[in-house]
Amino acid sequence: MRPDKEKVVDEVWDDARIDEFLSKSPLGPGEDPDYSAVLYAYRSMRAEDFERFISRFKAQDRNVHAVGRDGKTVSEVIAAHAGAEPFLRALS
Repeated sequence: MRPDKEKVVDEVWDDARIDEFLSKSPLGPGEDPDYSAVLYAYRSMRAEDFERFISRFKAQDRNVHAVGRDGKTVSEVIAAHAGAEPFLRALS
């Protein structure tokens, strides 16, 4: 972490804040919006908040298995990350 950036703990992730991630802009030109939204949420949320996000995401009939420009799903991208297991369970 950068020395000038303070670590934030115990953030409040209410429904409104989680819902903001449902309408995030794609990561870049040509990137699947569903892939981008899931990756943004993974990078930003704790596992329990991510699980709530995925539930809302699926309720909108969105694709948790969308692929990025590299041809991988978010599950494939994060599979080797330490601590990814609860996120992978939410995506299954």
